[in-house]
Amino acid sequence: MTTHTQPPAGGATATSEERSSIVKVVFASLIGTAVEWYDFFLYGSAAALVFGALFFPDADPVNATLLAFGTYAVGFVARPLGGIVFGHFGDRVGRKKMLVASLMLMGGATIAIGLLPTYASIGVAAPILLLACRLLQGFAVGGEWGGAVLMAAEHGRDDQRGFWSSWPQAGVALGNLMATGVLWVLAAVQSEDAFNAWGWRIPFLLSAVLVFIGLWVRLSIEESPVFKEAHAEIAEKKDSDSHMPLLEVIRTYPREVFIAMGMRMAENISYYIFTIVVITFVTTYDGQEKGPILQALLIGSVVHFLWIPFIGAVSDRVGRKPLYLAGAVGVAAWTFPFFSLVSDGSAGSLTLAVVVGLMLHGLMYSPQAAFFSELFGTSVRYTGASVGYQLASIFAGALAPIIALKLLGSTDESNTTAVGLYVCAASVLTVVAVLFAKETRNTSLRHDRVVRGAHR
Repeated sequence: MTTHTQPPAGGATATSEERSSIVKVVFASLIGTAVEWYDFFLYGSAAALVFGALFFPDADPVNATLLAFGTYAVGFVARPLGGIVFGHFGDRVGRKKMLVASLMLMGGATIAIGLLPTYASIGVAAPILLLACRLLQGFAVGGEWGGAVLMAAEHGRDDQRGFWSSWPQAGVALGNLMATGVLWVLAAVQSEDAFNAWGWRIPFLLSAVLVFIGLWVRLSIEESPVFKEAHAEIAEKKDSDSHMPLLEVIRTYPREVFIAMGMRMAENISYYIFTIVVITFVTTYDGQEKGPILQALLIGSVVHFLWIPFIGAVSDRVGRKPLYLAGAVGVAAWTFPFFSLVSDGSAGSLTLAVVVGLMLHGLMYSPQAAFFSELFGTSVRYTGASVGYQLASIFAGALAPIIALKLLGSTDESNTTAVGLYVCAASVLTVVAVLFAKETRNTSLRHDRVVRGAHR
């Protein structure tokens, strides 16, 4: 890909007005993303804690959890479709409108989960409705990530893109922090019976408040200036009605899609091992209380949230590739001591295991937003980044909890080494993908093979 450079707007330093604008856009992306991922992660945590017993009561504990994780995985299957649909319209009519739509859809699905009757009330219809809500969640979050990241990336300066576009990534950590925090508080103040009977519904219903706040913030921001320029250029060079982003991504950016998918494998799989599978491992395999692991995840999410923008700023100085490679190798190596520390049972060991795991994950996740944005041209950037990101989720995050539990085996003698080898295999794929990628630090986002082709 040809490298283009662009001077920072306003000269060597950004004006106070420009800085105020980017801060507002980044804050809107952060808050909206946090709300959407609060909803998405809340489901994963609830699947590990209560959904098995409430919606699949006839199965034994491990199989019930596996069935709950099966409905959890369906959300990932819907994500590429959401990425394609929201990406298509985001590349044709704008990023902002799609961000508002995705947030409303996610909020509605999450509130509906909080109101669902359980298997004891309506039988098999309960897990079917749960599955439908999860599909809507996956569809919505499939369109959320690309739009939020691009709004931050396309408003910011080229030499600060890693920092500003990492904030929506930090919003994912903030969403997990909020979801884990609410569950931890409820676990601390409620009995097990009360939580299983009705307390689990509270975090889902709280989503209504968070969605309202997110919508209020997102409706106040301006459309991406880079998108508006590309949109006008496409209208001038070719028939706008013939602009089909998905087909144009397949035709002009196939290599970049596969690179993005490969780069996601270690990042996505390790994250769900460190945050979702660990809950089941601690409570079901080790027989520990859920309070300490939720507390460890709470602390880990705080560190993760602060770490991501720091690493984003570092990526603007040293590049995206070195940090990404370090993270891919790091999570592979850490998975083996991770389970030993978790099995120790002490609060300190649990916290150390989660915090280090999430910091290593952050070395990949933080520069990922800028990296993926820089791979694709403006007219198809929403679609290209979303498809590469979300397609990988089917093979990575969707299956990670299910594969990990199968590899762990019986509760009598868990096989944590097999899970470590699973993460190692994912890391090999990611390392290969990163090595095939070009360093994109400081490149301009004002590049587009699709528009160049139309011009010829």
